[in-house]
Amino acid sequence: PHGGSAATGDCAGQGALNSDPGRCPVLVLGMGNLLLEDEGLGVRALESLQQQYEIPPGVELLDGGTTGMGLLDDISGREHLIVLDAVQTGDPPGTLVRLAGDQVPVYFSMRISPHQLGLSDVLATLELSGEKPAEVVVLGMVPQSLEMKLNLSALVTEKRESLVKAAVAELSHLSYAPTPKCLDSGGA
Repeated sequence: PHGGSAATGDCAGQGALNSDPGRCPVLVLGMGNLLLEDEGLGVRALESLQQQYEIPPGVELLDGGTTGMGLLDDISGREHLIVLDAVQTGDPPGTLVRLAGDQVPVYFSMRISPHQLGLSDVLATLELSGEKPAEVVVLGMVPQSLEMKLNLSALVTEKRESLVKAAVAELSHLSYAPTPKCLDSGGA
């Protein structure tokens, strides 16, 4: 059902608002279809975040792929949900986008993929049950191409790091600052 990639901080004792004491209060969800070029941006940005940064306790990274209602249990009861995705706003390709609060429903109305409708349904269901995250932020980028290709377009590949940095800034704002990994492979 999911893309399968997940990294979880140690969430025991993090004071999450839900009934599961082991659940991380913050979920960073990478969304997208890796078969449709820039549509896979959210998943690719999540991978970069996981490779480049130590994720602090209290934060879970999840590859949501193109899953919709299958994410219900994963999102339920979180304090904060950060969605990484390709977002069609009418702005030039490669434009970084941050949507929060009342802007988030706009993200669903401009969907470029069925998974966005599924995620909208998940959030609506969780709102009815009182388990919707207190804060939902969508961080994304305007895609250049949605052709059947496995790699991101050159433009979006070049700008992907700005989306990763936006995710780091968002987590830091929530007091869950990731720390850069030492990528030096030299001997010690």
